[in-house]
Amino acid sequence: MWKRLSFLQKNLIYSIPTFMALGILFGYFYDSSFLKILILPLTFLMVYPMMVNLQIKKVFSKGDLKLQIVTQLINFAIIPFLAFGLGKVFFQDKPLIALGLLLAALLPTSGMTISWTGFAKGNLNSAIKMTVIGLVAGSLATPFYAKWLMGTVIEIPLFDVFKQIALIVFLPMVAGYVTQKVIIWKYGEAKYHKDIKNKFPLLSTIGVLGIVFVAMALKSNTIISQPSMLLSLFIPLLIIYGVNFLLSTIVAKYLFSREDGIALVYGTVMRNLSIALAIAMTVFGKQGSDIALIIALAYIIQVQSAAWYVKFTDRIFGVAPEDTAKDIIELGVFALPIDSTLQDAIKMLDEEHIHSIAVLDKKENAVGMLTAKMIINLLADGKSRHSKLNNIKLLPALKIEEQTPIRKIIKTMKRKHEYKVLVLDKDRKITGVLTESDIIDRYARNKE
Repeated sequence: MWKRLSFLQKNLIYSIPTFMALGILFGYFYDSSFLKILILPLTFLMVYPMMVNLQIKKVFSKGDLKLQIVTQLINFAIIPFLAFGLGKVFFQDKPLIALGLLLAALLPTSGMTISWTGFAKGNLNSAIKMTVIGLVAGSLATPFYAKWLMGTVIEIPLFDVFKQIALIVFLPMVAGYVTQKVIIWKYGEAKYHKDIKNKFPLLSTIGVLGIVFVAMALKSNTIISQPSMLLSLFIPLLIIYGVNFLLSTIVAKYLFSREDGIALVYGTVMRNLSIALAIAMTVFGKQGSDIALIIALAYIIQVQSAAWYVKFTDRIFGVAPEDTAKDIIELGVFALPIDSTLQDAIKMLDEEHIHSIAVLDKKENAVGMLTAKMIINLLADGKSRHSKLNNIKLLPALKIEEQTPIRKIIKTMKRKHEYKVLVLDKDRKITGVLTESDIIDRYARNKE
């Protein structure tokens, strides 16, 4: 199942049009009114999983105030008014579609902001902060913008919008944060980052595709009777994304470094279309499918344009610096305190399907490594399973700093005959682990 969901997520440029077409066909041949009962559960499935991985604490990190201010000025002082103006020009007699265009422009950043920033080797910490700030600010601002700009041509139920945003954004945000903490408490940070974290965006994809299917099914008869309408919707969307990319690139190029500039581009161009869809489908009742139509089409342009922009980032901003450990580490590390027993180590190795663990002193500094091969030899020599790890001769822990270039790490691994290194931050605390397979995976992706 996970492989299929991963395929759908990686190919949204194809999967979204496919589900749109399936929804249109379903609505044409069958009475699709019963699908309305799926809107709320699909909305929850779309929004809640993305909230589990939201790194809220990153908002309080320092050092990029100018970048964050400029990003949000573009997001809230320029792009919404561009969308409103285009709505006036292209959809003067279709206020619902104009509202959909505005909603697509009012909710900046998404999980893909972080992903694409990483692919282009931009500033990930700033991108994470932009995502959280954009989500919260966009959710709070959307009702006011919609009422202010569109309230004269369409009824905007301000209270209902706020209520639905609380239900589909802030409630899932709290639930997601609690879920993240519970998972880390129960399974550990290493397992969360390595095995669990990547599953949640896949679940969100089910919700996105489901909502797109329902919206198209409910709008099917209109679309089939006016097929040229779809083409007319692409034109203002292309203008918005084109202007957004151009503006943010110029600002990023002349005001910021390469890494910060890339974060700014993806922090302004990527829109949280999932939240926009959720608002359209839950707040506006029967009119929701009309509003959702243009939002669904925006997915196609957004995903494709983001992928192409990655290919041109080196030409625009210059060649990226060499990868460092920080760029590719698996956050978290499987470790045990030094007063644990050999049995504790055996249990962890078995449950996590790993071959080695770090052993930490009381200050959580790594004092050594314990491998499965060592445990087998110790047991064969008659060592008790209840022996404390502080009574066992451990392998030295190979440590490197986050900013160490990958080429240097490879040479160190080769010289020391190690397949795994522990990565330390500027305070010499362990932030993650880097293995041979991590390095191979990074080079394989770069080749693609």
